[in-house]
Amino acid sequence: MKIYLNPDEREWDALLERPRTENATVAARVAEILQAVEQEGDAALLRFARELDGVEIASLEVSAAEIDEAARTLDPALAEAIRTAAGNIEKFHAAQAFPGIEVETAPGVKCLQRSVPIEKVGLYIPGGSAPLFSTVLMLAIPARLAGCREIVLCTPPDRTGAVAPAILFAARLCGVTRIFKAGGAQAVGAMAYGTETVPRVHKIFGPGNRYVTTAKQQVGLSDVAIDMPAGPSEVLVMADRTARPAFVAADLLSQAEHGPDSQAILITDSCELAEATEKEVERQLQTLSRAELAARSVANSRIVVLDGIEKMIRMANGYAAEHLIVSMENPWEVARRITAAGSVFIGHYTPESAGDYASGTNHTLPTDGWATAYSGVNLDSFTRKITYQEITEQGLRELGPVIETMASAEGLDAHARAVGIRLGRSEE
Repeated sequence: MKIYLNPDEREWDALLERPRTENATVAARVAEILQAVEQEGDAALLRFARELDGVEIASLEVSAAEIDEAARTLDPALAEAIRTAAGNIEKFHAAQAFPGIEVETAPGVKCLQRSVPIEKVGLYIPGGSAPLFSTVLMLAIPARLAGCREIVLCTPPDRTGAVAPAILFAARLCGVTRIFKAGGAQAVGAMAYGTETVPRVHKIFGPGNRYVTTAKQQVGLSDVAIDMPAGPSEVLVMADRTARPAFVAADLLSQAEHGPDSQAILITDSCELAEATEKEVERQLQTLSRAELAARSVANSRIVVLDGIEKMIRMANGYAAEHLIVSMENPWEVARRITAAGSVFIGHYTPESAGDYASGTNHTLPTDGWATAYSGVNLDSFTRKITYQEITEQGLRELGPVIETMASAEGLDAHARAVGIRLGRSEE
């Protein structure tokens, strides 16, 4: 990782630029896939499974027998770990429940707001070389807690046509029973448009590769809601002289191993820590099973040494990291001044991987700087807020003139008349 010493603030934007890839070809191919799924339904899904995934699928929907077999064969230690993580995630998300509000804004004028679940949601769970069963927990648990009536899960099968047992186990644990063997942009299209087998949903959640992300963006323009814009995973570590280089390096590599377009940034006010961490990254990199992928990500990553905590905070807020680790002497003093981050990890003993798996917070987070405007997935992501109002006759007599004056000023006579006619005034 290259080390930058006290770069001028005018250089920060370029220094913190995310890895970019050419997306024109991807966008065109995704549009073709989505159109095929919309027009051909299941036939397109089965064809893409053959062409893109290299597998013949007899049935798109996972059977109850397959789910039973997954539960029976899953390593007991992993099953117990999933149960423990699920308990923590449920506890944290259940606490986010919105009780509703009722306010009398003026005498005789009552306004209310309540939360209602999105009825049909679709969860995309990446498979392939690293099936993300943890994402099942992060999406299905809040969906169930919110009361979503129908939860659909799509995930790509392996080369034998099977879904990873851990994904099936986690899905059943969370109450998801409709699981489909479909991956990539075609799975997003299936949930957005519906097919003979896959139900159409109202909102799609979940991470994925460039094709999945592009597909979500395209269907999100007019066909279905999506959770948030998302790109490759990223972490920014803020560390001072009290941080341990081995810990910091491990955190950086835990993001780098996601893939070559992931990014890991360290900002520090200690040259000694910067140099020691750079050496630790190189040492630990050689021990990883995904070393080749991680090494390509490290090439997109960097270490920045700044002269003081104030600059470190400004840079962190400017980057708006998906994951932000504050490994410093007084971490809460710094964390309270962070205004843009998907999720913040406080102190030397809080690895980012805790949030990825089992602490209880959600790991589906805004990337690529979108943390300036978007929250990570939470219970509210699976709900809608509806407002209500009730006005008594006396309340309308008091508030009516305000409404009529404003409506008339905007030239909307019927708006004003809707008040006046209720109060017995002439329509003239």
